[in-house]
Amino acid sequence: MPNSTSDIRARILARARAEGFDVARIAAAGPAPRARDGLLAYLAAGHHGDMDWMEERTQARADPAALWPAAKSVLVLGLNYGPGEDPLAVLAQKDRGGISVYARGDDYHDLVKKKLKAVAGDIFRDFGAEVKVFVDTAPVMEKPLAQQAGLGWQGKHSNLVSRDFGSWLFLGSIFMTLALPPDAAETDHCGACRACLDICPTKAFPAPYRLDARRCISYLTIENKGPIPRDLRAAIGNRIYGCDDCLAVCPWNKFASQSAQMQLRARAELNAPELAQLARLDDAGFRALFRKSPVKRIGRARFLRNVLIAIGNSGDAGLVREAKTLLTDPSPIVRGAAVWALGRLLPRQDLAGLGPADERDTTVLAEWQAWLSPAVSEATSPAA
Repeated sequence: MPNSTSDIRARILARARAEGFDVARIAAAGPAPRARDGLLAYLAAGHHGDMDWMEERTQARADPAALWPAAKSVLVLGLNYGPGEDPLAVLAQKDRGGISVYARGDDYHDLVKKKLKAVAGDIFRDFGAEVKVFVDTAPVMEKPLAQQAGLGWQGKHSNLVSRDFGSWLFLGSIFMTLALPPDAAETDHCGACRACLDICPTKAFPAPYRLDARRCISYLTIENKGPIPRDLRAAIGNRIYGCDDCLAVCPWNKFASQSAQMQLRARAELNAPELAQLARLDDAGFRALFRKSPVKRIGRARFLRNVLIAIGNSGDAGLVREAKTLLTDPSPIVRGAAVWALGRLLPRQDLAGLGPADERDTTVLAEWQAWLSPAVSEATSPAA
């Protein structure tokens, strides 16, 4: 048995790397500098949108010791999910859908948690320490904690940036009752660069290091449960689940490499899938296509809402048939998005001739009235 904290630390870090984690470091189980103030300001500004869960247990989010008072150290782990191709290439293929890199393979939660539990189990067995594992499912501010441990820093887009892996690290943590020597915190290396801020299609960054989730395409296509605001739909383009723009343009990606984890690599069927095929998915087809994928959790209705926004932005009249078919979909958010898509692809008189199938369908009526109103501008409706 090792008899010093440095020996224990070395064995734990080696065990984490043997499990497949690309980076492993230690942070003290104390509050992240300025994390609580930043979180409270973010919430006060309403930048979290409808993510009410962020308002719960704010003290625990900002301070690991508040989450679990017995914790003395935190093993912070990173798993590289770097893509093997340009993640933004799909944006030029208007008849296909863009899925965020992290969701093109298997759900990372399952893979990371399995690895965390394996490492945590060995820590408990070998050193008698109590442990708790977390991966994006508990009130843990993972990015500030990762910066404390030296994995990277929160860039101007608020995501973690690594000098070794660029934008592409999944994070997990193991809270331990062991008091181990911590690693040095990482410092900010963004400098004067604004690439991530300037590329954002919806202008979701009111200032460097500040993200307004209500304008973020990842929030709009994943967390948002209702219709996507009309003024942001055109800027979404063909992004049907998440957005990688601010991550992909980071200059630090020149040091990134493709993930060694085969489960995290893009499945062929999720790499630029055809919008026409996606629009035809029934519930069973949706669940089959996205089995083991994080996309599955938003459900068919919200996913088809996103697909229809992409169809409306495609400029492809060949997709009119798919949108027309979905005018009678059981889901109101799908029906409403179908109206919007047709309004982008059809001349106004053709849209008026279709009419809502049910005059009591308030969701569809609202969309129809918006398109048929003289206030709809050429900029909003290219086919008007």
